[in-house]
Amino acid sequence: MKRAAGVGATATLLLAALTSCGTTDKAPSITAPEVFYLRPVGDKSGPHDKDPFHFSADDGKAHVGVRGSADHTLTVDVLPGAKNAVVLRKGGNCTGSPTHMTCEVRSDYDSRSDGGVSLVAAKGSKPGDTGVVRYTYADRSGKKVTARTKAVVGEPVVEVLTTKSLGGVRPGAELSRPIVVRNTGEVPVRGLGLKIGVEQLEFEEQYANCRYPSFYKGHIAVCEFPDLRIAPGQTVTIQPALRLRAPKTKLYASFNSEARALDMGSENGGAMAGGDHGDGPALRPEVTAAKKGTYAQGGGWTNIVLDTHADYSVSDVNLYGKPGTERTFKLTVRNNGPADAGYAVKLVFSPPLGMTMVKQPMSEYDDGVYEPTCENGAFVYTCDIDALKPGKTQTFTFTMRLGEPGEGTLTLQNRGPTEEGSDRDRDPYPANDKAVITVHPDR
Repeated sequence: MKRAAGVGATATLLLAALTSCGTTDKAPSITAPEVFYLRPVGDKSGPHDKDPFHFSADDGKAHVGVRGSADHTLTVDVLPGAKNAVVLRKGGNCTGSPTHMTCEVRSDYDSRSDGGVSLVAAKGSKPGDTGVVRYTYADRSGKKVTARTKAVVGEPVVEVLTTKSLGGVRPGAELSRPIVVRNTGEVPVRGLGLKIGVEQLEFEEQYANCRYPSFYKGHIAVCEFPDLRIAPGQTVTIQPALRLRAPKTKLYASFNSEARALDMGSENGGAMAGGDHGDGPALRPEVTAAKKGTYAQGGGWTNIVLDTHADYSVSDVNLYGKPGTERTFKLTVRNNGPADAGYAVKLVFSPPLGMTMVKQPMSEYDDGVYEPTCENGAFVYTCDIDALKPGKTQTFTFTMRLGEPGEGTLTLQNRGPTEEGSDRDRDPYPANDKAVITVHPDR
């Protein structure tokens, strides 16, 4: 059997295609994992993102929403010499023993939805013990197709050295971050897959043995090392260190490094598929001494705080007129820079007493359907500010009926703290975050 590689490696064996004229039927098939790792008896630890055991079968007939009766047969056998490693657990419409099960199944059987036999470690088995399980699927005519799974007691558990946050990074600087992986499981990692993602950062180098899926426009690297073996307790460092370029006008950025054993499944399908290889050096794994630090199972994100700020400001508004006069006015928020804080700020508008609303800003949320742009509670209007680039402004236009002379307030507030607990915009000039809206006597 060929070596598993990539996402959810499976073995699918097909009968010869049906040849009846004019039919769109396909050959019957059964699909099962080539390798499946079992938790040792009584041990509930192990990788938290493991793909559940799953297999399926189909007789190849066209099914138009009607699955029919359970008149197909699925037989599962623990092959000779394997019962000391793996046994069968009954489920669904199955009967038999821990080494032989027969199930009456529908024509398009799927263990996720239909239940059925599952694989568990045999009592007395030890990590590293292996055994082979065979599946035989028969259609109504008795034609059969088979597949096999190698069951391994114990699991590889891949952990990645992570740093929760990096602060004080100079805008535009180059970051050099090593990728360190260790195996804390009971059996070797056989083939390693990496997924490296960047937010508001850029890859300074794109590596020759990594793919860059076009869907993510160069912000995701998918790298595989199918021949790599990481023994239990062993640490591997990926060389050279990851080189990233920090943004020049952002307050925050982040990157993640995810790793998993290839034969336990991987995210290489869908949007992770395809992509060109980089033109930089090839990444290479090297066995290294154990490294101290915080490891996360499967990997994790690192948040980067850039050493910069964004100065938001709001201006006073003066209105003149007798009570009852309608006035249209604008509330303007400006980002004086030097950084773009993203969607970091909101404007809180408290009108002077006696003012009444005539018209407020509206936003189209569906074709021809509008709603107020600002939330209104207890006659206080809260308006979310867009991601303003340095030097840009955002304006909210209101029409209100004046009351007696008086003052209201305009206040800029952060939407909330970051995960690091610091203000989102880190505005060093809070004095211009407040202004007044004043109704004066008629001139």
